[in-house]
Amino acid sequence: MIGNVGPGGGSRAPGVGRVLVIGAVAVLSLGLAVTGIPESNATAATLAAAAPAAPAAVGVEDEGADCPVPDLGPSTSTSRLPDPFKKINGQRVASTSDWRCRREEIKKLAERYVYGEKPAKPAGVTGTVSRTGITVNVSANGRSSSFSAGVDLPSGTGPFPAVIVYGGFGADTATIKASGAAVISYDPYTVGKEGTARTNKQGAFYSIYGSSSSTGLLAAWAWGVSRIIDVVEQSGGSILRADATGVTGCSRFGKGAFTAGVFDQRIALTMPIESGSAGVPILRGVAQESGAQPLSSAYSEQPWLGDAFGSFTGNPGQLPVDTHEMVGMVAPRGLFIMENPHVDWLGAQSGSVAALAGAEVYKALGAGDNISYWSDVQDGTHCATRPEWRTPLQQNIQKFLLKSGNAPGVFQISSRKSGNLSQWRDWTTPVLTASSPSASPSPSPSPSPSGSPNTGPSPSPSPSPSPSPSVSPSGGVSGACSATFRVVNSWSGGWQGEVTVRAGASAINGWTVNWTWPGSQSITQVWGGVRSGSGSNVTVRNESWNGSLGAGANTTFGFIAGGSSAAPAATCSSP
Repeated sequence: MIGNVGPGGGSRAPGVGRVLVIGAVAVLSLGLAVTGIPESNATAATLAAAAPAAPAAVGVEDEGADCPVPDLGPSTSTSRLPDPFKKINGQRVASTSDWRCRREEIKKLAERYVYGEKPAKPAGVTGTVSRTGITVNVSANGRSSSFSAGVDLPSGTGPFPAVIVYGGFGADTATIKASGAAVISYDPYTVGKEGTARTNKQGAFYSIYGSSSSTGLLAAWAWGVSRIIDVVEQSGGSILRADATGVTGCSRFGKGAFTAGVFDQRIALTMPIESGSAGVPILRGVAQESGAQPLSSAYSEQPWLGDAFGSFTGNPGQLPVDTHEMVGMVAPRGLFIMENPHVDWLGAQSGSVAALAGAEVYKALGAGDNISYWSDVQDGTHCATRPEWRTPLQQNIQKFLLKSGNAPGVFQISSRKSGNLSQWRDWTTPVLTASSPSASPSPSPSPSPSGSPNTGPSPSPSPSPSPSPSVSPSGGVSGACSATFRVVNSWSGGWQGEVTVRAGASAINGWTVNWTWPGSQSITQVWGGVRSGSGSNVTVRNESWNGSLGAGANTTFGFIAGGSSAAPAATCSSP
């Protein structure tokens, strides 16, 4: 018996209050029915950063607040994911410094169409930090409100990094404390209550900004997290470190934790768990994924999303933004996304697409090692503490909060809910020029998460790769472009490969990659390219959307093959 838990939302925790679970009973039963099913089929990929990424500024909630943002204009309909690198004026991001203001554009789009506005820090924020709790007092617009949060310190003298845990449900608090970080217990319902009408929202946020505010609960809860960080910054750092804050939550609180990490650049590590519709999963994908909570249901279950989103529940393709761009807004900071593939309601396939597409922003910024995604879990219980997540949780805390580790980002995607990025994008990832000596250089070919072996909204099972990918790069140059070959994963009788195609000193319009198998290998599935040839000779040409590459730009295609893994020399040519 799990108690008051719903896959669409969260669970009831001591001191948190009543959680409404609407329309989720049947799905909850499904989640219980699949609990304990072994999950051995997975796609794993380790993301390697091309170069150390410049850290986000400490103590700045929104680095691009001074960026002029053009008129957002009317929304246009597209079934593909919007290009995160394309500015509102139609130009593409060209340098790492360009991303700061492009991120601000995405923020404004996300606020207008999805979440509602998250106001900047009010003029009056005060409070206290003790070894057991935090108090927050806010005054603005002639109004005031207050709320508090608990503090549970690990052993040691401190000052400590801290992870803000939404509503008592998030990453394993025992592991967080054992890793050397404090736990801040945040009750988001004190800032924005559930069970209220959109015209009568309640809580500390709405006491200041009005009960009829069009801002949804997720942005309001994120505002509360930011005010907690304000108070920690003001406290002098004798107990908690202001430069080492993480946030986590599961289910509806996973939605909240993700939103907090998206909007506050002081958060060093964001860890959403099983966030479902209105969380990490791409909105366009949720609308097509079998069994996922419909957008209309997520919008009406609670006022999580901003009021304006109601116009898009039936056609998310009209949105000029999607959640993969919110994933990109977290870059280059730490992001560890955890999902549950056993409960269809949670839309984990769409979540994997959001992570894969958002990881392209991380790679462009030279921070591919800073994002991890893990959905390959055996226990299907909603919001369970899972052993598969313990080690990467420790590694992320060490790396981003304690600053004492350097573990690479890992993508461990369950074959039950494996998305195919090439189905969703018609844009390529640019090579960004360095903005200054401190900025990250342009990335070189590196393991890419964009290859996923399934091609439709309802994937068929794929072979079980080994959990640790082997990488065997080889490459060749033929005039205008080069091809770099690597083995992503291998298992008994099969393996997954990926080829990075990079333009040379001049732009190209179309590419062809050729190689010859050294043995009896054979391709069974390709994505991101069009295969031809027979026998041991393989030819792969570009798709219509990834054939044009600027000078030095790259794209990837992936495949599943039978036989033993191999990394033959590949050549690339362009018309």
